[in-house]
Amino acid sequence: MSKKLAHSFHIPVMGLGFTIDTPLKVAHLGISSVISIMDDYLIEEMREVHAKSNGLVYDPILKTETDYRAKRIQAYLNLVNDLVQQKVEAMRQQSWEKGTDLYTYFELLPDYSPLKQTYFQWLQTQDESLEKYLRESLIPGSIDVNIMSKVNKTNYSPDGEALDKEFADALSALRAYAQSDLSSSVIFSAGYNPLLYSYLEQFEDFFPNERGELKKQIILKVSDFRSAFTQGKLLAKKGIWVSEYRIESGLNCGGHAFATEGLLLGPILEEFKKNREELTRELFDMCQKSLKDKGIKGFEKLPELRITVQGGIGTSEENEFLLEHYQTQGTGWGSPFLLVPEATNVDETTLAALATAEESDYYMSHASPLGVPFNNFRKSSSEKQRLERIEKGRPGSPCNLEYLSTNTEFTEKPICTASRQYQHAKIKELEAQQLPSHEFKKLFDKITEKACLCTGLGTAALKNYGIKPRHHLQSIAICPGPNLAYFSGVYSLKEMVDHIYGRINILNTKNRPNLFVKELGLYVDYLKKELSESMESMNSKQERYLKSFKQNLLAGVDYYKTLSVPTWRSMLADLNELERKIQELIIPSLEKA
Repeated sequence: MSKKLAHSFHIPVMGLGFTIDTPLKVAHLGISSVISIMDDYLIEEMREVHAKSNGLVYDPILKTETDYRAKRIQAYLNLVNDLVQQKVEAMRQQSWEKGTDLYTYFELLPDYSPLKQTYFQWLQTQDESLEKYLRESLIPGSIDVNIMSKVNKTNYSPDGEALDKEFADALSALRAYAQSDLSSSVIFSAGYNPLLYSYLEQFEDFFPNERGELKKQIILKVSDFRSAFTQGKLLAKKGIWVSEYRIESGLNCGGHAFATEGLLLGPILEEFKKNREELTRELFDMCQKSLKDKGIKGFEKLPELRITVQGGIGTSEENEFLLEHYQTQGTGWGSPFLLVPEATNVDETTLAALATAEESDYYMSHASPLGVPFNNFRKSSSEKQRLERIEKGRPGSPCNLEYLSTNTEFTEKPICTASRQYQHAKIKELEAQQLPSHEFKKLFDKITEKACLCTGLGTAALKNYGIKPRHHLQSIAICPGPNLAYFSGVYSLKEMVDHIYGRINILNTKNRPNLFVKELGLYVDYLKKELSESMESMNSKQERYLKSFKQNLLAGVDYYKTLSVPTWRSMLADLNELERKIQELIIPSLEKA
């Protein structure tokens, strides 16, 4: 039972709106992508856009309806599924002329694909049976969805009563996906949520059917093997099979960055490669037993367990190395696709800024109200607006969507740390302390660095379709990974896919380090900053953390020196320099009491 895919790469979720309708643009061409299903307001507006543009009746799902959030998400996913299926069927009837989707489908395939080889054979022979086979063999990309596990805000009725837990954000999104027509995968990211994992048991599509097949699969986005094994066991004990572990670089990625304790991508992938068979077998036995205990027919054979990797990949050589050396089943290419209007939603102004950006324009920030490091873009209109509000003496944002409202310092009902309400109260509290100016500024900047992401990460999609953003909130937040600094321009879908497969090279002329070296450099900078911030008030726990972090980095350097990668020679010089920097970081030892 394997997941049939035409391509070896996928387009990961980006923000709330950048990939909100990417499947409608690329799935019929065989490319898999991921929709965020956290913002039901944006989803409802996209449903209206695509229903009307396809001549379909649009019946709005109002906020006054019971379970409106899940109903909106489910209706949109069903619409996207229907439209993609219609596109695929239409392709089967098209001619092979250049410019048709049918022609494009086969031109985009990697040259090593068996289907592409058959296509080459047909071009030479024009054999009718081969042509029929090609038309019948079209495989659409998977329409996957993403749920940030811990973004699970309690929702309230119109009269202010807290609704039951199944109406919270993450659980209602899962219910919407589970009840949709899609046969694809849900990706859980941003940590472990026991409520969400337990809720999976309510839906039969996550269990094998009478043929031992899964209509809906689980993908866990993870940053290390231990976390993957632990979460896999928790789900296997419920009879839930994890079909894919999506390994993402801790820092060399877009969006929220979940820094590991100095564990680097290469050693993590090596551990998965080494222990994959043990992982698969133990989880399978555990899952089969649980299914039997539930009275559910188990799998007829060992189900597929895919390992994929994403974060900072920039060349076809890196892509091939990750697939071949670590025996992964796929790679994720995210941020570069922000420069491909055929695939993602980026407004013209932001697109132009990204296409001409420098390395210094991409930076790690504390802008996220989740309290997790966040990859940010200095030239975004959201960042400009944040600074203007501070200058005007009105820091913070209006808070309308409230998806990231988790703080109860000043209120009984949680509010967002990026909100004007919270920042006003926090600054007032800070002013009462009468601190020295330099200390005040440091804490003031920390408070006001938080930015509204709920609105900012979805506005570009609205602008691209000529929709007036709610509450006149026009600014756009965008969160590309630092790898985007090495792509300068706006590209067609074919150009980006050809770059991934090594048919062309679209990188700019800047000196781009190997992805492993780039990640290591980001971790060295991160450790340096963590050490600096901990020096004044370091405790034994921080000391252990920093020392472990440093040792893991040095172990990673040793590991990389044993690899034979395409850019090994230049990589070795970079590794030696970064190793020197790590060694120079002195972590003080606290005297024992």
